[in-house]
Amino acid sequence: MRDNRSADPMDPVLERLQRLHPKVIDLSLDRIRHLLTALGEPQRQLPPVVHVAGTNGKGSTLAFLRAILEAAGHRVHVYTSPHLVRFHERVRLAGTTGPSALIDDHRLLSLFEECEAVNAGRPITFFEITTAAAFLAFARTPADVVLLETGLGGRLDATNVVEHPAVTAITRISYDHMHYLGTTLADIAGEKAGIFKSGVPVVLAPQPAPEVEATLFRQARARAAPILDWRVIPEPHGGFRFESPQRSLSLPPPSLTGAHQLINAGAAIACLAGLAGLTVDDQALRRGIAGATWPARLQRLTRGPLPARLPPDWDVWLDGGHNDSAGEVLAAQAAAWAQETPAKRLLLVFGMLGTKDPAAFLTPLAGHAAALRAVPIPGEATALTAAEAAVQARTAGIRDAAPVDTPEAALDALAALAATGSGPCRVLICGSLYLAGQILARNETPPDP
Repeated sequence: MRDNRSADPMDPVLERLQRLHPKVIDLSLDRIRHLLTALGEPQRQLPPVVHVAGTNGKGSTLAFLRAILEAAGHRVHVYTSPHLVRFHERVRLAGTTGPSALIDDHRLLSLFEECEAVNAGRPITFFEITTAAAFLAFARTPADVVLLETGLGGRLDATNVVEHPAVTAITRISYDHMHYLGTTLADIAGEKAGIFKSGVPVVLAPQPAPEVEATLFRQARARAAPILDWRVIPEPHGGFRFESPQRSLSLPPPSLTGAHQLINAGAAIACLAGLAGLTVDDQALRRGIAGATWPARLQRLTRGPLPARLPPDWDVWLDGGHNDSAGEVLAAQAAAWAQETPAKRLLLVFGMLGTKDPAAFLTPLAGHAAALRAVPIPGEATALTAAEAAVQARTAGIRDAAPVDTPEAALDALAALAATGSGPCRVLICGSLYLAGQILARNETPPDP
């Protein structure tokens, strides 16, 4: 599977780093620990770290947290994955007088070459060596906090070499990467809980099943990691109330679309309790919640070739979710859209990797979608063909599902189909972050998230 989405000046070095290990994923901490020791232990020279694991919502939670901290004037480093268009989206460096910015190509290339030279050809996965490069960047640039997202799992994830984070958080657990993390939600939760550390406070998002919550609580007790108490209460007009022993206040609607983002925003606020040395007033909270950005998470596309193919009263949305929980939150948003604009039919453009579960994702959406056009994901060896994706959609209950060659052809087909009906429609492009990355690369530059 490729880890870079489109032609990029960094491609040659990225491809070279990918060849250092025969597997894309090989969960272990030994290789990265060896490299970090040779690099001078940069992971031990970081400012306070917020370490986040989970299946859904990690990136959104960190987007809210970054926006809040920067609104309060703090300097923030951020490490997330995967990227959508270019690798440098994964690494943000704190600004000296303003918000953080994506790392520049020159600095990133220098870090990669340094890590590659020190590693001296030893087997190491792409994620491990690039994580080491991010730690080097963070250790060498002053900041007040590091926001750190796990890549896969938690216990054996390369980011888990950080021994003493300030706070850890677990977002919603769902079925994903079962061949690495286990076949039950409890198994997956146990792997994610591997980031818990003794004495380090834990923020837990609401979970989909009692056994998940029980596993997380048990793991926290076993590691003497205190669980922070918090909750969010939806309020009229899309806002919410956040309540914890430290804070209680009403907040505006989150900038990210979807009722599930109330939970992600709440988890971000709850993490502040583990950053006692950083002052964040209520006004900064409000600005951060209302101003966070995170591309390809129910992102409305407003410019580029794809939106331009449709009538002006249509709208196009993009989401990279690809598992059961993602299908559920998209279905909830579809229901909300149907209440707001009942005459606007929902049409889907769908592509997915064959390593995912199309039925689990599409079944919640089936009752909301009037039609679906399936597309391939070029360059992804494990992607479903358009024909395979269309079969999966029909099996999930979307009767009008057919394959087409490209997203452009999908929109043309849906527009022609809708021309026989009445009124504008809403198009949701969904099923894969890989597909989302290709859409953004071809249609509009992702917002500087």
